[in-house]
Amino acid sequence: MSANCLTAESHYRTPERPGSSMAAWLPGVVFYAKAFGVVYRAAGLAKKDLYDNQRWIESSITTIRALESVGGRFEFQGLDVVKRLGSPCVFIGNHMSILETFVLPCLIVPHRNVTFVVKESLITYPLFGHVMRSRNPVVVGRENPREDLRLVLEEGQQRLEADISIVIFPQTTRSVEFDPKKFNSLGVKLAKRCNVPVVPLALKTDAWGLGRRLKDFGRICPEKTVHIHFGEPMQVKGSGKEEHSVVVEFIEKKLAGWK
Repeated sequence: MSANCLTAESHYRTPERPGSSMAAWLPGVVFYAKAFGVVYRAAGLAKKDLYDNQRWIESSITTIRALESVGGRFEFQGLDVVKRLGSPCVFIGNHMSILETFVLPCLIVPHRNVTFVVKESLITYPLFGHVMRSRNPVVVGRENPREDLRLVLEEGQQRLEADISIVIFPQTTRSVEFDPKKFNSLGVKLAKRCNVPVVPLALKTDAWGLGRRLKDFGRICPEKTVHIHFGEPMQVKGSGKEEHSVVVEFIEKKLAGWK
């Protein structure tokens, strides 16, 4: 399965197509059944050390198609930004749901190797933990900010020096509301240390809602369009405060326009 259908242009919008009656009545049931299949197959390959970048792209696209099959809509912008990158970078975005972890690979990996900064609990999940570990992420505990800073700077530098870009969500937890006060500058610090560009990343992924008891299993809302927009790369100069402010402003403006 090729990613060209999504990344051939600078933007992608879900085409209009009729959906099934089952999907319209029970979108969550239909989507989760398909998403579980994606994770189950990926985990099986990861256990055998066979889950490579191409498989990751295929899983990502299949997840997009699964949400589209129940009436979900996607709109991606700034895809040409990733194509034009001449070096690894640090993608810095807001964190709204687990959906972005599924979707971003097919938008980035066709052009650049990438991994994520993830919390420790994500790599211990049944099935999905095998998939995430196979991507060699930077793992943080989210309990000791000083230790997390050390881990991200040291291990993030190792990835970037190996030509692997980093996706980082500087919020303490996933949230539908964006609070700049809870959006730290760790991504900018990493980019400055490694002399690589920062790419702002605005995301609206609440079509996959947050659950009350199990956070990753919330309501599926196909009526909410999934938006992802890559901003222009910036080289960090000076303290990095200006670049951090630009990232925050980019995310705020995009989220305000998507309401």
